[in-house]
Amino acid sequence: MHQLLNTTTATRIRTAAIADWPLIEAFHRSCSEQALHRRWGRSQITRRDIERLLHHSSCWIALHAADEVVALGSAGPVSRHPGVFDLGLQVADAHQRRGIGLAVARHAAAHARFQGAHALSVYIEASNLAMLGLVGHLGHSTESREGAHLDVRVPLSATNPTASRPSPRSCPPDHVTASCSGRWCGHGAG
Repeated sequence: MHQLLNTTTATRIRTAAIADWPLIEAFHRSCSEQALHRRWGRSQITRRDIERLLHHSSCWIALHAADEVVALGSAGPVSRHPGVFDLGLQVADAHQRRGIGLAVARHAAAHARFQGAHALSVYIEASNLAMLGLVGHLGHSTESREGAHLDVRVPLSATNPTASRPSPRSCPPDHVTASCSGRWCGHGAG
């Protein structure tokens, strides 16, 4: 059901649902306008936006301490591109550079692979060096420029199988454990 990250206080990843809207809304209020604009193209995110996201993709939230959402990730099929899943990711400003985003992205990659995808697609601003670095940790990628944006594709066959797929004797992707550095560290919650 969820994944624990090895940090000083417990952070876990679990599937998101519309019932999580109050937590997600508080998460978005804690993000800077620049971060929201970079992820969503605007600074106001509504319940309807989250409903659409949940309808078209699988979503996860990373929860820190007392059920504070610190990251939201999604992966879903890209229309007109069979086998390609779009990766969406946002980490609260105060929780960036701790491996949370990488853990959620690897979780999404495992899910996409399990659903039959052969590649992840990330559409980002070319100036978003943090996200480009994160995507680079998923595996060798190709980029195509579209104005000030990049369409970055990561073949799932190129991702580190021990980093993005549970072992055959392990639980499904929603039950995998990771360290804060984003490396999968085995089975269970610990």
